[in-house]
Amino acid sequence: MSRIKIYGLKSHLDPIRGALSDTIHGCMMEAFKLPAHHRYQRFIGLQADEFYFGDGHSDRFLALEIACFEGRSMSAKKTLIRLLQERLEAQHGIPRNDIEISITDTPRWNWGLYGKAGDEVMVDYPVGV
Repeated sequence: MSRIKIYGLKSHLDPIRGALSDTIHGCMMEAFKLPAHHRYQRFIGLQADEFYFGDGHSDRFLALEIACFEGRSMSAKKTLIRLLQERLEAQHGIPRNDIEISITDTPRWNWGLYGKAGDEVMVDYPVGV
């Protein structure tokens, strides 16, 4: 299981939201072996006076917060980070300096899914990649 929050300036996110979603999900499928139907993303577009991201970044700055079941290997996480940086730059012109990614693993029992605790739910994809 994974959930992704994508933060950016609304003026930048709105025009590319669909294509950006496809790129991010493609990276998740490749690195984490998620099925195509497993896309859970929230785009949070902020006004310039609501989003502070420090000097040295452009208005294309994106912050991605990925919450997922624990169990993915360090290699899978590094692959995901690399794929996101490469593809967001190549496909959307977002410089790597403007992409920040955090991945948070939580035990499955900390998730509530389909009326059960996450460790009681069978998923249709591998978690230990």
